[in-house]
Amino acid sequence: MGEIDKRNKLSEEPFSYNITKSGTVIIYYKKKQIKMLKGKEAERLIANIIAAKDNTVQVQLLLAKITGNFKRGNVKLNKKE
Repeated sequence: MGEIDKRNKLSEEPFSYNITKSGTVIIYYKKKQIKMLKGKEAERLIANIIAAKDNTVQVQLLLAKITGNFKRGNVKLNKKE
């Protein structure tokens, strides 16, 4: 994990998630909702989280990868045109 998380930010557990009754996965970063997954993508993430349940850093890495590089300006803004 040393090369992936050089500054040990994932050990602080900035990501969290919630799985709804309908199977939707809502991902949060520092308690702010940043992504919602549905369908096959949500099912795949749930299976990976269950497989890595004992390793919190691994779960954090899964959540970080699925959200992408959202802090670098590639987030869609809710602007009305």
